[in-house]
Amino acid sequence: MLIDTHAHVNFIAYKDDGDEVIKRALKENIWMINVGSEKDTSRRAVEYAKKYSEGVYAAVGLHPIHLKEQEADAQLDEYESAEFKTSAEKFDYKYYKSLAQNEKVVAIGEIGLDYYHNTANIDLQREVLLEQISLADEFKKPIIFHCREAHNDLLAILKEWDLVGNKNLRSVIHSYSGRWSQAKLYLEMGFYLGFNGIITFARDYDKVIKQMPLNRLVLETDCPYLTPIPFRGKRNEPAYVKYVAQKVAELRGISFEEVAETTTANAKKLFNI
Repeated sequence: MLIDTHAHVNFIAYKDDGDEVIKRALKENIWMINVGSEKDTSRRAVEYAKKYSEGVYAAVGLHPIHLKEQEADAQLDEYESAEFKTSAEKFDYKYYKSLAQNEKVVAIGEIGLDYYHNTANIDLQREVLLEQISLADEFKKPIIFHCREAHNDLLAILKEWDLVGNKNLRSVIHSYSGRWSQAKLYLEMGFYLGFNGIITFARDYDKVIKQMPLNRLVLETDCPYLTPIPFRGKRNEPAYVKYVAQKVAELRGISFEEVAETTTANAKKLFNI
């Protein structure tokens, strides 16, 4: 069994075959958490989760790139980019609170800081981030953090947040992209780190994967993006998380079975599944 802790089958890329994609993964005993990025995708994540009695869960939240209206061309790596338009959504605490009350919502996310797309609204990003951390605290749910080119600032915010050190702030840094020195700081706070298909074609994160405790590592796809080898250039999907697990096993010199067993236990513990 495997758990894709960060999927986006609730995104428009799957508007015609989302249920087929989900069923394909479930047939292989791969569970998933569909993660929202704004109002509509958060709502659809919950709708998908409610349709399945087992194996499909949701996270709801407002991604920092959706705080400003912009045409974005997100260069995900040297080969892949994703063009999209974002809206300027104002964070609606009551709306996300109503979604978070559903029993299939296992986390608040993805939320955080993104300085790659915009450094003009850093204060607003921080303000909205703190509001959503408060929402997670209210419901005692873990947090899925997005952080791009902003790890030092995110670490500073988390260190100042009065839950850290006083209460258990359960969190994962999704698609971890920082240095080993930063990873150690997240790990010291009890956080998990999530890795996806990037690790199958880029060597930037080998050191972190090799040196971090396996019991704090979770797997993800971030589908439809970041498709792993051997499917580069095609739309990603939760079933492909097994290739991420294979790469982790290769890097750490352990069996696929150990990676599957440990990361699945990690995900269940983190998200109370």
